[in-house]
Amino acid sequence: MPSRKELANAIRVLSMDAVQKAKSGHPGAPMGMADIAEVLWRDYLKHNPTNPEWADRDRFILSNGHGSMLIYSLLHLTGYDLPLDEIKNFRQMHSKTPGHPEYGYAPGIETTTGPLGQGITNAVGMAIAEKALAAQFNREGHDIVDHFTYAFMGDGCLMEGISHEAGSLAGTLGLGKLVAFWDDNGISIDGEVEGWFTDDTPARFKAYGWHVISGVDGHDSDAISAAIAEAKSVTDKPSLICCKTIIGYGSPNKSGSHDCHGAPLGEDEIKASREFLGWTGDAFEIPADIYAQWDSKEKGQQLESSWDEKFAAYAKAYPELASEYKRRINNELPGDWAEKSQAYIEELQANPANPASRKASQNALNAFGPLLPEFMGGSADLAGSNLTIWDGSKGLTRDDASGNYIYYGVREFGMSAIMNGIALHKGFIPYGATFLMFVEYAKNAVRMAALMKQPSIFVYTHDSIGLGEDGPTHQPVEQIASMRLTPNLYNWRPCDQVESAIAWQQAIERKDGPTSLIFTRQGLEQQARNAQQLSDVKKGGYILSCDGNPELIFIATGSEVQLAQDSASELRKQGKKVRVVSMPCTDVFETQSAAYKESVLPASVSRRVAVEAGIADYWYKYVGLNGAVVGMTTFGESAPAGELFEHFGFTVENIVNKANELF
Repeated sequence: MPSRKELANAIRVLSMDAVQKAKSGHPGAPMGMADIAEVLWRDYLKHNPTNPEWADRDRFILSNGHGSMLIYSLLHLTGYDLPLDEIKNFRQMHSKTPGHPEYGYAPGIETTTGPLGQGITNAVGMAIAEKALAAQFNREGHDIVDHFTYAFMGDGCLMEGISHEAGSLAGTLGLGKLVAFWDDNGISIDGEVEGWFTDDTPARFKAYGWHVISGVDGHDSDAISAAIAEAKSVTDKPSLICCKTIIGYGSPNKSGSHDCHGAPLGEDEIKASREFLGWTGDAFEIPADIYAQWDSKEKGQQLESSWDEKFAAYAKAYPELASEYKRRINNELPGDWAEKSQAYIEELQANPANPASRKASQNALNAFGPLLPEFMGGSADLAGSNLTIWDGSKGLTRDDASGNYIYYGVREFGMSAIMNGIALHKGFIPYGATFLMFVEYAKNAVRMAALMKQPSIFVYTHDSIGLGEDGPTHQPVEQIASMRLTPNLYNWRPCDQVESAIAWQQAIERKDGPTSLIFTRQGLEQQARNAQQLSDVKKGGYILSCDGNPELIFIATGSEVQLAQDSASELRKQGKKVRVVSMPCTDVFETQSAAYKESVLPASVSRRVAVEAGIADYWYKYVGLNGAVVGMTTFGESAPAGELFEHFGFTVENIVNKANELF
């Protein structure tokens, strides 16, 4: 029977062979962490290669995603649908084995881990989801939600600031089923990290409230196993296992140095490594007895079958809870959602009111929240301004995880990546809020949600120079435009309480990507709509008012829609025919048919004026060379909102003048 070292060496040879064939990649981390991975995956990880989506599986996250051949080797060896040809196609076009693990490419990849630090933060989100789901569904004698989240991370993850945000909150919430492994090899791309990373990492995590196991030999299987067992026994704190490893272990001339971090070993060094490891096979050749010891399909099926029996007993004792659990874990909305959400929207339209859209957002939460027990809200310390707490909100705490609201503290980046982890876990619809300006702190996590097509809902308030006296540091100008340039991110900037509710409805119903909801601080006048207009809001852009055969089209969003309406009224007094288009979501509008888009913005009407208190450049795609944009071209100023709008030209007089210049 193969030894543990021989089983771990299978990871090493697959990793160095794949990187060499691709002529790019990172062999050092997979070779250095192979022994840790072998113990975890063969002795502790609860998973089923024949059903990678089994709800109660343990989650494994490779936060140091540059070491992707580690997880690809593990998936291949344990029996996932990742054949050897995919290993050979590492980093090649359309393979299931891209340079960094990408969610949705290979079975068993739980999240995309390219940007360092986000993987461990996603893991925190998954551990929060597990703890909350267990508190909401488990009953005495029926622990149907009972799994761990394991994460590997390197020095780079720990140097990134997001690891502080995530580690701090994980300790505060007492996430006892989160176990992180620190690959303490002392090497990054630039060389030995002691020149730029001398933190006392164990002390740092102890200060966060973690259980820390220091000084583990990452090449001693018994020590690794003992550490994992100890970590699993600590149920009130997340655990950090500090593993001292040699990067590129097995390479006689390059191990322990940055030479094996981010480059192929080279044919001569691979030959020498095979001799050092006692591996006699050719490239990509794994002996049958080693495959047999790694194969986890039968064990995985037994684990899932055992859980199926537990769930059947649970369903017999608690049929309604069991049905609700299945609905939520499958990301299905309640049966009465469509009818009741639409009824609320129609009621709003029939009863005009003029709240700020951030307040309209809170009103929508109060209407929709009771319908959605899967809501998991939160705010980065601005709940009183973002208005994200609704009447049914209950804080999630260390001692009571049955709540539906997370107080994230001042952690915008961490919050956003944690939300992605919650969405990936399934069972919840996560939303989290901050001021729009502070999306700058969180942008990379928002991008990752879009890249992974995860339905995270990012709520942003105080959306323009309308913020007022806080000044240009807090006034978003270019943020909406840059978010609209992000593929697969839908950005809604509603003009009144009705569009705000529809924006929430559409965000909740979306399953193939994230949504940002962008709300005002100031009150917004409700617009009149007929039934067709109300229906068309969800198309992202629609005709709000129109004269027959218009000569000019105004396009506006959010707080500027009323300005466009007022400007249109002035032009009509001058005898001009005008159309006003409200475009709360350009991203959704772009997905409509060519015929619908032409019906809203006919090519025959070249006189167009876009009005938005954000960066002007974005709107030229809609107004063209013959149009005009009333927007921002500079940063804001510190003054009351009314003065700022006048100063920057967001007045009826200026808009009408711009329009008349087109005639």
